[in-house]
Amino acid sequence: MKMRGILILVVFLMWLPELVQSQPAGPGPKTRPEALQILQLDMFPDPVREGQPIRFGLTLLNRTAYSGKANFFIKDQDEVVAEARGIVFQPGNNHIDFPDRGYRFTRREHCFTVEVDIAGSRKPVSYGRQFCAQKTYGGWTLSQVTIGPFFVEELEMIPDPVRPRQEVRFKVRLRNGGIPVRGNIRLQDRDEIVTSIDNVRIEPGTIEYQFPSTGYFLQGFDHCFAVIVEAEGKPYAVEAPREFCAKPWGWTMRPQ
Repeated sequence: MKMRGILILVVFLMWLPELVQSQPAGPGPKTRPEALQILQLDMFPDPVREGQPIRFGLTLLNRTAYSGKANFFIKDQDEVVAEARGIVFQPGNNHIDFPDRGYRFTRREHCFTVEVDIAGSRKPVSYGRQFCAQKTYGGWTLSQVTIGPFFVEELEMIPDPVRPRQEVRFKVRLRNGGIPVRGNIRLQDRDEIVTSIDNVRIEPGTIEYQFPSTGYFLQGFDHCFAVIVEAEGKPYAVEAPREFCAKPWGWTMRPQ
């Protein structure tokens, strides 16, 4: 009996490592919500228009040396807009894709938070950090919105040169170095608005715009013109290679 007991003990000890390895991996002693950080929240497509279906993904940082398993939830205020269950995450960076739940943008403001459920304990990740979508002409985006820079490549006066009291018109060759926007392009003579193109789509790259006629005349003093772009309700400075000024002698804006 004694030898039999020893034999059983030896067999048990031989199998013990495999039994331990075969057990499901728990969250580990340090895989708490406080040890997790959301590095980035993405949505597809981005930008997205109102009423268009959206999918979400995120990049998760596990700051421990332990792997874990959890359920993740993306919330817009109190509404769960996406969830991914049974996600196994490793130490370091992890990418998580969320199934489509048919969520749509319908309100004026959309700010998302992420919650994690580890072993039945559900808490916010990254201390409830919010990821807010910004509304642009192209749709809602979670990406950083970069409007501009804008650059005047050429501003022309028609006719040039112009006679005193002769009506003039203008056209501008404008380069947009940022995202497509919808806005206004104003031409100013110091503080006076000479003419403007309103509610126009300003695409990336260089495009020539013809200003409408306003019955504007050159008279009596120097006229120095500046182009202002107003997009998303804000004015943006427009760089230029030179001053665009017309002087009483000759009334021309051509480089001398």
